[in-house]
Amino acid sequence: MTHPEVIQSIYNTALKEVGKQDYSTPLPNETAEQIRLLVSRSEACKGMMTVLITLFTHKIVNPQQDIRYHQAQQPNGFAGRGIDSEYITPFMKSVSFPAMSESGWLTRSLEQPHPYTLDYPGKITPPIVKEAFLQIIDKVQCQGASAEDVLKYIFKLLIKQRDDLNIELAKPHSLSIAQIIKLLEKHFTHRYTSPGASRLPTLAVYAAYQCMMGQVARYKDKTLCPLESHNSADLQSGRIGDIDINNANGSAFEGVEIKHEIPITAQLVADAYEKFKIHNTDRYYLLTTANMDSADWDAIESEIARISQIHGCQVIVNGVYTTLKYYLRLMNDPAEFIDRYVELMKRDETIKFQHKVAWNELVSKGI
Repeated sequence: MTHPEVIQSIYNTALKEVGKQDYSTPLPNETAEQIRLLVSRSEACKGMMTVLITLFTHKIVNPQQDIRYHQAQQPNGFAGRGIDSEYITPFMKSVSFPAMSESGWLTRSLEQPHPYTLDYPGKITPPIVKEAFLQIIDKVQCQGASAEDVLKYIFKLLIKQRDDLNIELAKPHSLSIAQIIKLLEKHFTHRYTSPGASRLPTLAVYAAYQCMMGQVARYKDKTLCPLESHNSADLQSGRIGDIDINNANGSAFEGVEIKHEIPITAQLVADAYEKFKIHNTDRYYLLTTANMDSADWDAIESEIARISQIHGCQVIVNGVYTTLKYYLRLMNDPAEFIDRYVELMKRDETIKFQHKVAWNELVSKGI
């Protein structure tokens, strides 16, 4: 594999594991702690972090290389700076990791013509950082630690650090309803590498309900339940949908289940019934961002009629965009919807740095 292929592959694996809240590593505790120390200081030590990523990427590409010899003029050395400038620093910038302008080897304390052995004379400060930096390299090169495991753990921590940053999100207030729907569709369907995009339609529909609760007569004296975790199962949590509206006495009044890019089928309607059948639910929505032109509507409507006959609940299958367009027309001011959607994105743990950056970029480009 080439340097770009290695670094992209390990980054993608780290993204998937972080998306599952998996921050584990098979590395020894001491090594993991040293990596955590260096990542915590990565903004102040961008050059050092870039050098480490370059060394471990090259070790995977060329396992026989002694990565301590990081300059071509050193005995059996290699040109670390060239690999960094061509592949590593551009990658770091592309994923919004702390990065130097050109190369980590432009840092004076790291560019000295000495191998990165434990007695490396470069003036890396503070001493605890220097010790961690050199020991991690030694563990990979001399003690058999896996360069892939080290690199993946670095990426996991950098991804978490990046995603925890508070980004000021744009709140456009002069958009028409048609423009809002178009912006949402682009945001939902943007090509992401981070998991979590399937949460966005739920946040949008929830934001619409937040606006409607005080404005639409149907929801007078009703309660909009807080959103559950994206990964919590409805049956285990006692909820009937992704979004629940309850009566004043706490009983289920209305439920909404939202699918992203998954067409609604008669089986999904039947599955939904299992969630609310013991409740006196008035209405249940099954919404999707997928195209439903090829859906088996006869089977869907037959299942809806069966549920209505034995339970009385009105089940409604519809598109997310069509539903949101209707809800926005009911609101006094659609700009309130944008404010609420943005605030939900800020607080929701499923929504990552990439989703927030994409929102700002889409808003800046205009509709």
